Amino acid sequence: MSVDRVDDQIKDVIQDLFQIQAAAHGYAGRQTQQELTRIPPEIIDYVDDGRNPDIYTREFVELVQKGNQYLKGKSEAFTGFRDALADEITKAWPDMKKDVESVLQDKVAEPAVKLNGTSAS
Repeated sequence: MSVDRVDDQIKDVIQDLFQIQAAAHGYAGRQTQQELTRIPPEIIDYVDDGRNPDIYTREFVELVQKGNQYLKGKSEAFTGFRDALADEITKAWPDMKKDVESVLQDKVAEPAVKLNGTSAS
């Protein structure tokens, strides 16, 4: 088999794959083609170094999970502190119990995080 024939077959396979991808994701001209070929440079570096890009993905997911666990712990710690502070305030100033309960109710009703002006619930 000649090099030209192999080259032509590779080009045909690439074109077929592009057509499948365009059919699956819709084709909006040159912009779609650029979006389909956008690859994070970190993954390119992984491949250039002879590493599997799946390793990058796994490490990235693990890093995000660790960050989420850290933030969850902080959130739970602040919630515990809020509750302990509310208990201590009501013990020290019993006449403020109604106000403390009102503040706690307001905080429970509010969403923890807002994204683009909408609640994250």
